[in-house]
This record gives sequence, structure tokens and C-alpha cells, in this order.
Amino acid sequence: MNNIELLAPAGNFERLQVACQYGADAVYMAGKKFGLRAFAENFDEDGIERAVEYVHSLGKKVYITVNVFANNDDIDALGDYFKYIYKAGADAAIVSDLGVFSVARENAPDLPIHISTQANTVNYAAAKMWQRLGASRIILAREASMDDIKRIRDEVGDDMELEAFVHGAMCMSYSGRCLLSNFMTGRGANHGECAQPCRWNYYVMEEKRPGELMQLMEDDRGTYVFNANDLCMIEYIPQLAQAGISSFKIEGRMKTVNYTATVTKQYREALDRYQADPDNYTFDPYWAEELDKASHRPFSTGFFFGKPDHNSQCYDSSVYMRDYGFIGKVLDYDEERHLIKIEQRNHFKLGENVEIMPPKGKHIVLTLTEMLNENYEPITVAPHPQMTVYIPYGEFVDKNSIMRRK
Repeated sequence: MNNIELLAPAGNFERLQVACQYGADAVYMAGKKFGLRAFAENFDEDGIERAVEYVHSLGKKVYITVNVFANNDDIDALGDYFKYIYKAGADAAIVSDLGVFSVARENAPDLPIHISTQANTVNYAAAKMWQRLGASRIILAREASMDDIKRIRDEVGDDMELEAFVHGAMCMSYSGRCLLSNFMTGRGANHGECAQPCRWNYYVMEEKRPGELMQLMEDDRGTYVFNANDLCMIEYIPQLAQAGISSFKIEGRMKTVNYTATVTKQYREALDRYQADPDNYTFDPYWAEELDKASHRPFSTGFFFGKPDHNSQCYDSSVYMRDYGFIGKVLDYDEERHLIKIEQRNHFKLGENVEIMPPKGKHIVLTLTEMLNENYEPITVAPHPQMTVYIPYGEFVDKNSIMRRK
């Protein structure tokens, strides 16, 4: 079996580091322009070079999204951008627009191109066309079922990589091609500025029936509107692998450090266990329990096992479930004094129960009975952002472990 890649989001440099530290084989990120997450922190040119250098130092890969639906002005500027990201060492560019694809080919012919999910690839004819044009990977539309993916794999053969989202937010529109944000707020989703109006509260009323609320209906072709549940495929690793997927993608460049670490870690452990012994693989419910601790909406399996029905929509709330919060990051462990060195991220105090999640292995549960400041003086509370706090603990704790609180 070829190793399946685990691909994690990187909205800024810290989350990029966390994704790598918690088990991602590759990360995807964006520059300050031409990506579809304009409100992520993203990376300037110096940041891209620093990120590529860091990721490559770990033997991992970095892909840069250039997946806007380009206007003429974008096209004029894209040639130099592709030359730059190729020179910076990007392992691939992610594009959705055929014109952008052609600009990439002309200006950086040796830069591998991944076809974005925004290109809506759900059939083998489209996949084979991209293959003939020279794409090295297709990121399948979220609307592709498991059977669709198997057929596409059979048709394109082993030379084409197939990537699929396995976890994270689902868009109410067809593979993210949404106009609601532009219409209602003037912020174009297809240029990375989505205001997420699909998460707002709505009532639907027919003009001749004032005051009578109407049920939203769907037909067998789709139109899955408004507040979709999140995707979670942690329980279906064997089926995903056997369908021929080359890369498991986690959504979430706008998400937190806690989300990035928690989700990446669980999929890393599940994928490693499966690939080590596919015939005797068993699912560990602990992974699902841990995923519940990252911010999310109710989970579903999306389109993988058939078209979503009413159970795949969240009708009563657009609020994320946030049962656990990120309160600190482990900077080091003092083995002589048996102290965990913590960088505070959110307020915590004596008496609270916390968990520390290392990059590998089970999380640690402890009650805060003693805390010290950076001068090793006793304190009762850690109120200041990014202050240094020491916590006594008798066993070694890995650097970069995440401290969280329910």
C-alpha cells in the first residue's frame, strides 16, 4: 500500500508548526492574495519562505492555495506570483480556474498543480481532462460519493493523486461556489471574503401567505442550503483508503491551534494504525471522543455514502460546539525541578481541572494545586496573555503539548 498523506490547514505560522508537530505529512496555506480564505492571517512573502523552510526541514510538504475565481486584473498579476512561489520552494499550487492553471503552466512549468475542490470534480471525464492538461493531483469536490471516487480512481489509474476532505466544515453551496455573501454583504466568497451568511438565522415565507413559515425542500440533484453539519470521517479510514484516496484533507485554515492539534492528531493515529495492519485494523472510540473536544458543528459523513438528507443540516443553531478551550502551550519541561513551563493563552487559576494533550499518546488530566510565575514565585491565577507559568508535575511532558480546559 502506498502511504496516504495527511494534509492539515495552516492559517498562520503557529498553526503550521502545530499541524506538523501533531502529525501532518503536508500543510496547505495561502499568501496574502489569490486564496479563498482572505480573513485568515495568511503569509506575506517573507512568511511563505520561512514556512517552506520550516516544513521542508521536517521532511514534509507545503502547498499554496491560488484558488480564486480570477478576474482580468488577477490574471495580470498572477504570472509573477507563480514564479515567486516556485522559487520559494512550494511543493505545489492549488488552483481552481482554468485561466489560472494556464498562467501557472506558462510561468512556472515545473511547479506541480493541484486542482482545487472549487473546480467541482465529481466525474472521471473531468478528472481525465485535468490529467491530460498536466495536473498532478485533483482535490475532489465534497459532493463526490465513495462510489464516485472509486470509479474516478479506476479511470485515471495510479499516476493521478486524488485528495478528499475528510473532516471539517461543509459549505451550503456546490463545492463552495456561493454568491450569498457577495449579494448580502458585498464580500465575495469566490475571492476569499465570505461572510458566512449561510450560518445566519432565516425564515422563508411565500409572498401570498404572509406570516406562514415554509419548509425548505431539496430535490435529488442537490441544493443543500444553509447550515450544514460538519464532516467527520474518522470512523471510515478503511473505506477512504480502499476507494483510492491519496491524501486525507482536514478543513480549517480559519480554526484555532486547539482545533488544528486535536484533529490532526486523531487522524494521524487512526491512519497510522490502519496502514500498519489493514487486515486487523480496529477503530478506537477515544479518537471520536477527542474530536468532540475541538470546536465543531454536529458531525455527518457528507456525501460519501449518499446525498445528505435533513439530518445533515443543523436547523436550530449556527453556533459551534466549544466544550473545551485552549488555555496554554507547553514550552518546555524542567526535569530537575519537575516543572512544566507553560505559555498562557487564556485565563486559568488554581483549583481548576485541566488536560494536557501531547503530540503523541493519551492526554494528561491534572488539577492545578500550585502555580509559579516566571520568577518561580507562587501565584493563584494566570491572567496575562502569553505570560510564563510553571506547573509542578512529576513526569516528563512533551514540548508543544496543548493545555485545555472544559
